[in-house]
Amino acid sequence: MSVPGQAHAESLRCNGEIVSEGDSRLSVLRRCGQPALKDSQCAPVYVAGRLQPLPDHIAARVAPCVPIEDWLYERGPGFLTATVRFRAGVVQTVLYGQERP
Repeated sequence: MSVPGQAHAESLRCNGEIVSEGDSRLSVLRRCGQPALKDSQCAPVYVAGRLQPLPDHIAARVAPCVPIEDWLYERGPGFLTATVRFRAGVVQTVLYGQERP
């Protein structure tokens, strides 16, 4: 039974193995192979209790950003594409179709 508002973690099956939240990039690469496309960005770092990211002069000394990568897997005819989002090197989410993480 699903609870309203509760997050549902998706997983991805590759070659008979499951990729899910918390897996490393290396683990996903071993199970699923190279993705069709990769995209990367650096997400700003926020301080608890603030709606604004750290100012650049402070962030540059502490943690300027968190690395984010999206890997797109084409799963063949009849299957939705899967996008695996990594945050700081581990799987954060798996989404299907044209949704962006």
